[in-house]
Amino acid sequence: MHVMANLRTEFEVECPCCRTTLVVDEGLKRVIRHVEPERADKPKLDDAHEILAGQKARRDSLFEQSVEAEKSRGDVLSRRFEEALKEAKKEPITKPTRSFDLD
Repeated sequence: MHVMANLRTEFEVECPCCRTTLVVDEGLKRVIRHVEPERADKPKLDDAHEILAGQKARRDSLFEQSVEAEKSRGDVLSRRFEEALKEAKKEPITKPTRSFDLD
């Protein structure tokens, strides 16, 4: 990690939440640089293949679930349509009321 020398108008502050070092320029009144600490759980390059394989398996599983949901969705919609059609047949047929009929 390369650390740059600070100017006289710059000062460093450590974030109490994430422990990131912020370099603030007093003249500009803004953060000009930040340095994140090394994470303990940072994955190693050697584990990249396993991580990618796990993510692929998760994506494939989610895709299969969505395919199954879409297959059964048609059946559910058909049943709901049939039920609504049965209910509609039970209702008596009446002439719709129009606004000018009420006058």
